[in-house]
This record gives sequence, C-alpha cells and structure tokens, in this order.
Amino acid sequence: MTRAEMKKVLVVEKIFGGQMTNSEGAAALGLTNRQVIRLKKQYDAEGAEGLTHKNRGRTPKHALSEAVKDQAAKLYTEKYHGSNNCHFAELLEEHEAVKLSSSSIRRILLAKDIKQVRKRRRSKAHQPRERKPQAGMLWQIDATPYAWLEDRAPVFALHAAIDDATGTVVGAVFRPNECREGYSLVMQQGIKMYGVPLGLYSDRHTIFRSPNEKLTVEQELAGETKPLSHFGKAMAELHIEHIKAITPQAKGRVERLWVTFQDRLVIELRLLGVKTLEEANEALPGLLQKHNRKFAVQPKMADSAYVKYDAHINLNHVFTIRKPRQLGHGNTLSHNGIIYTFAKPNAFRFDAKTTVEVRQTLSGDVLIWHNGHALPLKETEKPKRVTDTKKAMPAQPRKPADNHPWRNGWNQKQVKNTTKSTTVQAT
Repeated sequence: MTRAEMKKVLVVEKIFGGQMTNSEGAAALGLTNRQVIRLKKQYDAEGAEGLTHKNRGRTPKHALSEAVKDQAAKLYTEKYHGSNNCHFAELLEEHEAVKLSSSSIRRILLAKDIKQVRKRRRSKAHQPRERKPQAGMLWQIDATPYAWLEDRAPVFALHAAIDDATGTVVGAVFRPNECREGYSLVMQQGIKMYGVPLGLYSDRHTIFRSPNEKLTVEQELAGETKPLSHFGKAMAELHIEHIKAITPQAKGRVERLWVTFQDRLVIELRLLGVKTLEEANEALPGLLQKHNRKFAVQPKMADSAYVKYDAHINLNHVFTIRKPRQLGHGNTLSHNGIIYTFAKPNAFRFDAKTTVEVRQTLSGDVLIWHNGHALPLKETEKPKRVTDTKKAMPAQPRKPADNHPWRNGWNQKQVKNTTKSTTVQAT
C-alpha cells in the first residue's frame, strides 16, 4: 500500500473506533464527508484492501506493448541515434508510421538504459530581447562550421539568416568555410523570396566591416565617412541598416537556430543519404520548408515591413567586389594582373585616366559600374614577343699575325733578350 492509502486506513479505523468523527477524518484526509462515508463502506465490505487502487497489478489498456518498446529502442540505436525525444517522435511518425509521445520515448529509452547526449546549458541566464513586431524589420545572419554530414564528409560551414519577428529561416547555404560569397547567396535567396528587409544584424567579422573602420581626427573633421567592406557597400546600396553586434547574445535568435540545426539537420541529412556538400545544398530548401512549418510563429502585427524587391535590380551586380581603377589611353584597365577593355560599344565617353568603379560578381564576371549601368568587360590578349630561338655559336679564337702592331712591343722585347743572351755567351 502507498503512504496515502495507509493514511486512509488509519483514519477510517479511528472513526470506527470512535476516536474521530467523519468531519475530523475528512479534514485530515482533505476529503468531503460523503467521500469519507464511502471509504467506511469499502472498508466495512472488503477491509483494508478495499481502500487500495483497483488497477494495481493490472496492465493498462493503453499501455505500450514490449514489441513496440523494443522496436523504438532498436530504431533509435540503429537509425535515429543522436536525436532528442521530440525529434525522434516526429521521425517515427513520419518515416515509420509509429506514433509515440516524447514522454513515452523518454521512458522507453531510460528503461532500456540508452543515454542521450545532452547539451550543456549556460550557467548564466540571458534575458531574450523582445521580437520585432513586423516581419522584415530585422534579419539576423551568421555562419557556423560543423560536421553536418558527420564522418561522411569534411567539416563545412552553414550560412543562414532568420527573421527576428517570425523565426522564419529566409535563406541558407553550405560553403566550405565562412565567406562573403556564402552570406551574399543567403541574402539573395531571402530578398528574392520575401523582399528587402529594413535591417540586418550580424557579428563584427571583417566580412561585414572594413579593417580600417576607425577614422583619424583629421578625417572626422574633414567630414569623411567610415569605409565599408564589400558586403557593407551592398547593404548601403539596398538601403538596409546594418547593425554589428558586440556580443553573441545580442543576436541570440540566430545563435539558438544553430542549436536546433545541429540537433535536427544532421539526422535529416543522414536519413536522406547525403554524402557531399553539393548534395546537401540540393536537399537544403526542402529541409528549410519543413523547419519553417514547425518553428515559425505569427508576428504581432500582420502588416509586413518588407520593401518589395524590384526585379530590374540585378543582385549579381550588387553583391560584388568593388575597386576603383584608372582607364588607360585605349580604354583599358588592369584588374588582378589582367588587362581588360569594353566587351561592346557603349553610349558613355571616357577620357584617359578617368577613375571608374570595377565590380567582380560572384561568378567571376568583371564589369564597370557607371551611372547605374553595368558595362561588361573582356580580357585583352597581350602581344607575344617573338624571341630568336637560335643560339649563337662561340667565336673561334683569333691569333694575331706576326707583324700585327700588337706584337711590336713583344717582338722588340724578344730581340733584346736574344742579343743580351748572345753577348753573355761570347764573354
């Protein structure tokens, strides 16, 4: 008997013994007088056993069978290992047609002595910032390297952006490492699908800010503005307010997204049989839709803050590397050690030594950006110098003639030496 049942038996026995009244017994047990009278009848008819639970020792009708428990434990260890209880329940219903609650799964795994990997929680709590009221008011963007394909491929980085108001992942892409190209592709995905956001929250990586961001006192007095990175220039052109967080907690929405992705996305990619980075990028859009259906929320305000994307704006010409260059006399310029000229005639007139802005797209195309127009460039072929492949033969040594002026001094010296030696012999 449980402690509560033993207490009921003791109180009922005291009531029968005249030591307590029904009202006193009801107050001691926290019951009503009518409930105490029922307990007395059960005790009078069946004794102390009449106050015990009637289902004790019986298997409940809704209890899980041992076969189902063994199946769930086997599937977890062989196929779905690493998933948490909620995700495992979803995967069982989606792929195995087995519907179990997360609490049932927890009890099954504990009973089978299967331990789950638990994330270490932060020791210090951080108060989350309130969400923006409208979708499109703020995006948070970040990237993280991780073994997304476990031991099937090397570690690579996932770039993603999340809407602060709804929690919708607006774009994501896998790249070998954290890079400007990855962030640019994420922004292009989100802008084409949802629109241009009003603001963007990122960290202080040099991709987002120029290393020479600080201005001297003289530059500030001269009214100069802070230099922007290539990515920052793209944000300025799209009129997106770019905020650079000082701490990771400031952009906690995207930081918590990595916890969810590292917990769920790894298993989803494993179930799809993805083995390469290219295959992971092909499967990513469908996985993002699945994620958004489950985790996205409704904003406080139904009106969207997105600025409608103008299809006439070529985003490939916005997210570029930008450098100033000076045109030569033949409308040529040098970029990365290559000489370029205009690919086709244009309506603009450029004088020699005119400074222009050269842009290089993500695909490697090089163009001049002038008055809102993209002027494509092409490489020029350098003339090849013809070199003589014939090797000069070594000149034959020349021996001066006996009567050569060069020998006059030598001949006279020889005559003197000969005369002197003859005189000595005669003496």
